[in-house]
Amino acid sequence: MVQPCIVTDTVKLRHNLEYLSKKLQKNGIAIAAVTKVFSAHPKLVSIYNEIEEIAFLADSRITNLKSYPNNLTKEKMLLRIPMLSEAEEVVRFADISLNSEIETIRRLDQKASELGKVHQIILMLDLGDLREGIFSSSQLMEYIEEILKMEAVSLVGLGVNLTCYGAIIPEPVTLQKLVDYKQEVKKRFSYDLKLISGGNSSSLYLLDQAEGIPEGINLLRIGEAFVLGVETAFGRRIAEMYQNVFTLKAEIIEYKDKPSLPIGNSGQDAFGEKPVFEDKGEMRRGILAIGRQDISHQNMIPRDSRLQIIGSSSDHTIIDFTNAKEDYQIGGMVEFDVTYGGLLSCFTSQYVDKKFI
Repeated sequence: MVQPCIVTDTVKLRHNLEYLSKKLQKNGIAIAAVTKVFSAHPKLVSIYNEIEEIAFLADSRITNLKSYPNNLTKEKMLLRIPMLSEAEEVVRFADISLNSEIETIRRLDQKASELGKVHQIILMLDLGDLREGIFSSSQLMEYIEEILKMEAVSLVGLGVNLTCYGAIIPEPVTLQKLVDYKQEVKKRFSYDLKLISGGNSSSLYLLDQAEGIPEGINLLRIGEAFVLGVETAFGRRIAEMYQNVFTLKAEIIEYKDKPSLPIGNSGQDAFGEKPVFEDKGEMRRGILAIGRQDISHQNMIPRDSRLQIIGSSSDHTIIDFTNAKEDYQIGGMVEFDVTYGGLLSCFTSQYVDKKFI
């Protein structure tokens, strides 16, 4: 191996997919499985496609949707609201997209008509997280009135995003607003919306609460829970799922005893930051062949709890091996768990090899 690698245990991943998708199905909730964290790697997309309970494969990037294998049986969903400039590609490569701007929806209608297709959309509502979504109920009804007159766009549902930006917890009273809007649309327009999407992995904690997820919420967009085995409202582990599906491995390229404090006058580092160091005396310092161009060291958790990450530059990560110095050597490998952001970085970086077991 000539570079760091991210190793996927496909048996554990499949277990996570099957366990959670079956649990959600029992609660009457369909799944849009998010593939962006592993850059829609074809091998993993194919595994997701085999899970019967998954209804949609979802991604934020058209590039990833275009890379999906040709033999998929699931509908494809675009998660990030479309750019005007990519409307034609959205219609070509996504069966359904999330939207919040009427001008963009008009463009989708135009392009879908030109291509002889009908494009499905979910209107996103902003219920307090202050990322994407229609904020006022009057504007929502104005949009719906216009959309229902379109010939090549089909309004199939309403959705919300929570916790990703404003970190707002998806409480039942918040999600109930989506269900109430569905009823208002039915009353006002005699139109029945079939999908009510109550957020992402942060809504999963409600399955174990007395109130539960409000009746009428029938779609969740699940990414992090599948790959890391956690709900994301509070970061709690899901006991029946694996948290170690992915392992990051990096090689030791230097292994020496050195002081813990840099010597000389301190200025800015290569990233314009002014680092602060603690004097711990002499330590066994190791350098790994992985750096910020691949992943932030803050998103790496050593499997060996005796090791401590000191810092990183663009191509190097520096580790304090003092408490385990006899167990490692030049050319040896160090293993890490990674956060969701770290996993995203590893699969995005061309310098991190992707391996599967």
